[in-house]
Amino acid sequence: MFPPAPIRTRTVLGIASATALAAACFSFGATTAAADDPAPPPLHNVHYTVWAEQTFNVEIYYRDVDPPNWADYSHNPYQFSPNVEADVGPHQQWNLDVRLADPDQWAMVVTQAITTKSPNIHCALAVDGVVVKTNQGPKGALCSIRPW
Repeated sequence: MFPPAPIRTRTVLGIASATALAAACFSFGATTAAADDPAPPPLHNVHYTVWAEQTFNVEIYYRDVDPPNWADYSHNPYQFSPNVEADVGPHQQWNLDVRLADPDQWAMVVTQAITTKSPNIHCALAVDGVVVKTNQGPKGALCSIRPW
């Protein structure tokens, strides 16, 4: 004849209990992991400006991302410092806006003239709308909050 109902009920209840337990553990674990993750630091608006007193072609290195740590940066700084060539002059600036979590540590723009002449190059570095560093030199300039 037919098998007794309690055996089937136990099997269904056992599967339902295991499924409910797994779902509860999964949702609790996901909630706990999300609560333990620190919030990412706020990003700051960083604005770089380069110009020269005479029109010249310059090479510019800048920082547009925060390296994960000092060891990664020092192992290969060029990975975190893209460069461009640009024509700059008294009425022709090079400008770039980036967002950095730690501009005190990582914001930097450095430029040098690709010439033997001295075009007197200037740079400016602003964070969140406030100019925090300016510099100028006959053949190049470095703007950084951090002393290099």
